[in-house]
Amino acid sequence: MARTKRHSTAQHSTTHSLGGDDHDKEAAAGTDDWPPAGYEELKNLEHPGRAGDPTSRECLMEEASSVASTLKCPCCESYLATNKAGASAANQPRESSDSAVILAQYSNEGGIQRDINLMDSLTEEAYLQAHPEARPARAFHVMCSEGDIAGMIDLLRDESEQGADVGSIVRYQDPLANMKSGLHLSVEKQQEEIVWTLLWLSSTLATESFPDLVRHAAEEFGLGRLSVQANEDIRGLRDCHGRTAETIAKQDPGVLSVLLEGGALTP
Repeated sequence: MARTKRHSTAQHSTTHSLGGDDHDKEAAAGTDDWPPAGYEELKNLEHPGRAGDPTSRECLMEEASSVASTLKCPCCESYLATNKAGASAANQPRESSDSAVILAQYSNEGGIQRDINLMDSLTEEAYLQAHPEARPARAFHVMCSEGDIAGMIDLLRDESEQGADVGSIVRYQDPLANMKSGLHLSVEKQQEEIVWTLLWLSSTLATESFPDLVRHAAEEFGLGRLSVQANEDIRGLRDCHGRTAETIAKQDPGVLSVLLEGGALTP
């Protein structure tokens, strides 16, 4: 499915540089991906002391793993990074991914935004290049955060038809987001409908414990419950701080107070 294969939490508008080079066009000729999203929007990577360098035309995302690890331009080998204090990485000890930034100028109809940091996008893309199976799971997380239940169901249905393990997508924990699961994210965003849907899919909560509205909606969507053992219950997943989704919900119950009072989020 196009959405699951290409969806990324990184904004495409900051992942492609302004180009027009013949070899780029030839590489994409005959595909539906030309021009790539954002191709005409990223104007210039700020090489330390070399703004306007023609190598700014490179699509860095294609070399994300190399750029994220070396902090060098894949074409001219110049250091791209500065540290967060603004010093050039070329004259500093090797930057860690936590302290390095790679700056670009972003141009759209609203004008030019300067010093956009590409490091997070590069780190994400490098991870996805090494773990392509995580793409649909990370797309699923975006939908959990945004409350896109129809998109979630479409994604899971498409992945199931392609033979993917739907349970692993539902219970995926993102190492780039503090090991949060979709349930953590939906609780943080107070997405009550998504929370109930995730509990329906991947918890041992008794069917009769779900509100009639939730059960009827599941039937309407043709959404069956996954076979889940106690140690696979999504409610038991902990983020990198040791928090379950219930722990987060208790900090700010909001619309989730009914679930908390009924013990629906308790592992």
